[in-house]
Amino acid sequence: MADKKGTVTVTQIKSPIGRQGAQRETLKGLGLNKINRTRTLEDTSAVRGMIDKVKHLVRVEEQA
Repeated sequence: MADKKGTVTVTQIKSPIGRQGAQRETLKGLGLNKINRTRTLEDTSAVRGMIDKVKHLVRVEEQA
């Protein structure tokens, strides 16, 4: 999955209101703070871990 250093596009699709503080901070760490905001990030294990933590709030698109 993260072996090939590609990129991944992450889009926030749900609000962090009512979520745990750590999940809100993770969204900020990914560069997301508003619904429909999109960021293209390097596909690393750290980024994958952050995405996994908030997978119910974001949509992920794999890039080559």
